[in-house]
Amino acid sequence: MKVVLRSVLILCALATGAAAADAPSVSHYKAVLIAGDWSASAFDHATAAMQERLLARHVAPADLQRLSAARNVVGRNGVQSSTLGHVLAAIEHMHPGPGEGCFVFATSHGAYGEGLVLVPSQDFLTPAALDHALDVGCGNAPTVAIISACFSGSFAKPPMARANRVILTAARDDRTSFGCGAGFQYTVYDRCLLQALDHSAAWQAAYTMIKACVATREKAFQIKASEPQAAFGDAVASLPVPGVP
Repeated sequence: MKVVLRSVLILCALATGAAAADAPSVSHYKAVLIAGDWSASAFDHATAAMQERLLARHVAPADLQRLSAARNVVGRNGVQSSTLGHVLAAIEHMHPGPGEGCFVFATSHGAYGEGLVLVPSQDFLTPAALDHALDVGCGNAPTVAIISACFSGSFAKPPMARANRVILTAARDDRTSFGCGAGFQYTVYDRCLLQALDHSAAWQAAYTMIKACVATREKAFQIKASEPQAAFGDAVASLPVPGVP
């Protein structure tokens, strides 16, 4: 019995070691940051803040593309207009190498059953279009896609949900999110997201922190819960957040 028990313990230890070895390791990210609407400065504030965090961690300036709908932002430091064509092209040209991953953060208004609003081209980034662009640009590389908009929960479902992707969204597919009006530096979700990135080691922990933060703020504002959604693919379930330097 002791021999059998020892064998079981050894096998469990080996399995744990194998699982740890299989945990994805990303040394470097290619990143695309998208502010889809100029009507609220909160969207550009969020992509600028995300840019600062990524550049301080695992993204080189040459591997980060920022897109905006705001005329006073486009053209500065290589920022492109966030038309649908530019957004899809930027994602399709990420092409991470071995040990690298993809990171996409998009924040804007959202339309029920349509997707993320992209004002410059008067179009929508849909889950199907984003899925195809990520497939072309990232393949099976570890990928993080964060969609911050009303009704964005559809991005956490198939076809977007895949084994190599972590997907976070600001709301259920039938709920609005909050905080893009005048006087807000960030939307409620984006503020909570940025805070979670500074205090979480892994994306699942970040998601838990974001949900609690959003719920607290929505309760304070006495607004209907947005219920942020997420999908964690089997291959990236333990994917770490880019580390604080």
